[in-house]
Amino acid sequence: QVQLVESGGGLVQAGGSLRLSCAASGRTFSAGAMGWFRQAPVKEREFVAAITWSGGRTLYADSVKGRFTISRDNAKNTVYLQMNSLKPEDTAVYYCAARSSGFEYNLSVDKFYAYWGQGTQVTISS
Repeated sequence: QVQLVESGGGLVQAGGSLRLSCAASGRTFSAGAMGWFRQAPVKEREFVAAITWSGGRTLYADSVKGRFTISRDNAKNTVYLQMNSLKPEDTAVYYCAARSSGFEYNLSVDKFYAYWGQGTQVTISS
């Protein structure tokens, strides 16, 4: 099994920044990928960003392009999500997810991620 633990969530003012971390343990997905998803109250879970472990290829949702940056530290089995220029609509529970496949065409599809963290709350105030 793969265990994922998110951290770094909290309360921040609109326009501010926050960095989320996701520490993975249990096994190595050398050809896989890690992703960030979020879910706001009464809304469906949506894709935020993803990165492949091997090549470091990234994919972002249109809503966060230019504001969020995903990165990884392979030695630490940790993925980060740097969030800048935060908006109230970014408020949600953010989830880290892992998958064994790194095919770019489905990096944004939550169904292809087999392992999930417990989530961390991000709240952006006006």
